[in-house]
Amino acid sequence: MYIVRDSPKSGAEIMDVMESNLQGWWRPSPGSIYPMLKRMVDEGVLSRSQENKYSLTAIGREEIDHSWPWLDSHAPAPHSVEGAIETISSYTSYLEDLARSKDKRLADNAGQIKELGLRLSKLGERS
Repeated sequence: MYIVRDSPKSGAEIMDVMESNLQGWWRPSPGSIYPMLKRMVDEGVLSRSQENKYSLTAIGREEIDHSWPWLDSHAPAPHSVEGAIETISSYTSYLEDLARSKDKRLADNAGQIKELGLRLSKLGERS
């Protein structure tokens, strides 16, 4: 839903944005996107124009505002220093959760995690 928050998009454009947001690591298939879009139109969350572009309805906007309050205008831009720090903090929380669960993937990547920690520590010393 958030992808069509600011402007209507076709299903293909939505798939492109999702792929771009995930830096090419994954692209949703038409078989997953179009049924979801149809369901959201049926539920009144999205509307579909004659040009086959999807946009949020009032219900959809309310859902975003209620479910994702951090997406308001005060949230840091994704490509700002504040946005980068917020993203790093989120990923750090994820890694901390894995550590608490004794997930093996952390041990497999301990060297990279240590290197990132050192690099971030050096950035902190520069300020």
